[in-house]
Amino acid sequence: MTIEVRPAEVFDDVRTLVGPKRDDASVCWCLSYRIPSTINNKMRGQERGEFVRDLLASGPLGVLAYEADEPVGWAAVAPRADTTFARNRKIPHVDDLPVWSVWCIRVRPGYRGKGISHALIEGAVDFARDRGAPAIEAYPLDNQGAKVDLTMAYAGIRKNFEAAGFTWAADTTSVLAGHPRILMRRDLT
Repeated sequence: MTIEVRPAEVFDDVRTLVGPKRDDASVCWCLSYRIPSTINNKMRGQERGEFVRDLLASGPLGVLAYEADEPVGWAAVAPRADTTFARNRKIPHVDDLPVWSVWCIRVRPGYRGKGISHALIEGAVDFARDRGAPAIEAYPLDNQGAKVDLTMAYAGIRKNFEAAGFTWAADTTSVLAGHPRILMRRDLT
């Protein structure tokens, strides 16, 4: 299997990874950390998809992994200042660098366990580096080898970020699915 990671620019491909199975469903669309909760919580059904379509008009929202031309994975990545992590009380800032954040890794069923999440993390790093990021942060689960509910695995797990050269930078007070999240960082200079 050959995986290629590209900027997430094609709406239908983004929808394949983070959109709903039914057009009227109010699922995440990976907006929870991208926009203020007051805006996020008001949108219903197709409004969310149209909001993502409008955001894509300004540029990629992250990266997608492709097998041939089939989208099989997604990673959300953006400047931290453009996300709710800029104001998140549970995830600390370790310094004033204008870091980027990667906060969601998703691989489609049927493609999991094939290293795609590793390719997505590296693709997110390259995406941020190519756009001038001095460093990139992630906020994965520190599950210490315990099984993670796939619904909450979107944050990634510590060992996958360690494999990509990220190191622990700080503890957080954020917990997902019973696992603490940590702040990990990779220098890009």
